Amino acid sequence: MESLSLLADGFAGALTVGNLLWVVAGCLLGTAVGVIPGLGSSMAVALLLPVTFALEPTAAFIMFSGVYFGGLFGDSTMGILMNTPGQGSAIASTFEGHRMAKDGRAPQALATAAIGAFIGGFTASILLVFVAPWLAAFSTSFGPAEYFALAIFAFAATSSVVTDSAVKGLLSLLLGLGIAVIGIDSVTGIPRFTAGSQNLFDGISLVTVTVAVLAVGEVIHFATIARNRPEGQMIESKGRPWLSGREFREALPAWGRGTAIGLPFGVIPAGGAEIPTFLAYGTERSLDRRRRDPRFGKGAIRGLAAPEAAGNSTTGMAMGALLALGLPVSATAAMMLAAFRQYGLQPGPLLFERSSELVWALMASFFIAMIVLLIINLPFAQLWAKLLLIPAPYLYAGIMVFCGLGVYAASSSLFDLGLLLVIGLIAFAMRINGYPMAPLIIGMVLGPLAETSLRDALVSSDGDTGVLVGSPITWVLYGVLALILLLALRAKVVSRTRRDV
Repeated sequence: MESLSLLADGFAGALTVGNLLWVVAGCLLGTAVGVIPGLGSSMAVALLLPVTFALEPTAAFIMFSGVYFGGLFGDSTMGILMNTPGQGSAIASTFEGHRMAKDGRAPQALATAAIGAFIGGFTASILLVFVAPWLAAFSTSFGPAEYFALAIFAFAATSSVVTDSAVKGLLSLLLGLGIAVIGIDSVTGIPRFTAGSQNLFDGISLVTVTVAVLAVGEVIHFATIARNRPEGQMIESKGRPWLSGREFREALPAWGRGTAIGLPFGVIPAGGAEIPTFLAYGTERSLDRRRRDPRFGKGAIRGLAAPEAAGNSTTGMAMGALLALGLPVSATAAMMLAAFRQYGLQPGPLLFERSSELVWALMASFFIAMIVLLIINLPFAQLWAKLLLIPAPYLYAGIMVFCGLGVYAASSSLFDLGLLLVIGLIAFAMRINGYPMAPLIIGMVLGPLAETSLRDALVSSDGDTGVLVGSPITWVLYGVLALILLLALRAKVVSRTRRDV
């Protein structure tokens, strides 16, 4: 009951005129960015980081959450209409969603996606109200060894599970960790890896790195490679933008199953919503094979409903892991964690104690964002697709200018502008060679936590490394990590075996 009382206070804060405007702004911006192929919510948050210094923290995070959820809605719209999902989490939705659109059921496909996203996100938000305070209380039992194990969990899972090559994922992670240790050591006061440059004594700004990796690298990729690829034909969405009773009853069980599959992945740092969306799709496909009239491959509504619900339920629970544990499960969540640190806030139990108004207003805004996104996507999805009419050179040039202005506004340093370009070129080289970006960002965000926790644990134990695996919590974390890695290895072996047959 205490959680419900605190949530009511949160609604009182979130339903002010100013905060409502920020919710709507975040939802609109997130959906717009998600609609444009190649962009995503992580890029939107990265670009907004430098320009939100003037905002009050509650308003800034309410807007970020709208961007986070809105990006998933926009990704699905393009996946259905053009078969070009903006992010990996929308790939599973395109299999049956685009087939529905080609069969003249684009409005019903968009409605299925919007309602599924609403059900998944709203259910996760309800569960979050009760789970997040418990997670925050549980995290008070964490010491340096437990936080180090949590960071290792995130590093290994993110770099190994969601990438085709574990080696490339680990190399990307190492690059992020390498960037994180540049600057003056907070313990010894000795400069590290600065090459004698005073510009690097304070380290490399997370804002500079994320904007370079997520935005500048993408712009360079478009200018040199992606612009030469043939574009897909967008399918017009004409007809009733709602589901019939039969269609709704057909989709309802899939929405439920997808939501249930996605919820646990919100607290597992396994790359975000990609894995649960494919699991939800695979579950529905297996069930479809047992039916008298299998529909998969012909535009099965369940094949679209389940991944959409799974993706948004994962995202909703991911916010709980972020708020209560400070654990980012995806690149966008890592950007949100960076935003908290930008405001001098550290997610965890102290956040619930010292910034209770912010936490509960933010959780209340999740419910509002779900309603706003349903309103702006259910009847107007086709209008969002009109954003593709913006000439790509103008769009990406504008993004590049915004990147430079944002980084310069945050640091007033020409040196940081040079770093922006250099790191952007590195990100472009990584992209064309198949290196994932999420491990790099998570490595840089959690690197300082892992280093500090390791040092504190070893100092408190007089150098005894056994302290790192000396508690039941560390046993559980490392055990779950081993299980996840074994399952990922098995899945890759099975996949390669099938290709060889």
